[in-house]
Amino acid sequence: MDRQRIDKWLWHARVVRTRTAAAGLVDGGLVRVNGARIDGASRAVRAGDVVTVSLNRIRILQVLGFSERRGSATDAALLFEDLSPPTPSGAPDPAEPGREARRPTKQERRELLRLKRPENG
Repeated sequence: MDRQRIDKWLWHARVVRTRTAAAGLVDGGLVRVNGARIDGASRAVRAGDVVTVSLNRIRILQVLGFSERRGSATDAALLFEDLSPPTPSGAPDPAEPGREARRPTKQERRELLRLKRPENG
């Protein structure tokens, strides 16, 4: 096997959870191969191609190999080399939601109500 469809490769490499999601990324224009935006999920990638995927952050992956079936995460790690620049240690990872992205807890809601309530007296 010297080439594979981009949607299958993204799924086998565990970049996305489903093959349909991989096809959606390609159709949405969020995937580039060797710097050029691709037009369909049927586009074949070869070993040595550089795939750029824009999810929550931009991932730059060099294709090292292919797989017949979707395997474990350790098997998937053998299919590519991650060329993405490392995120600074002080900056939060955009893939992980912070405190602002979740609902406040019951204790936090009560504190907010206490602050908003007018003082009696």
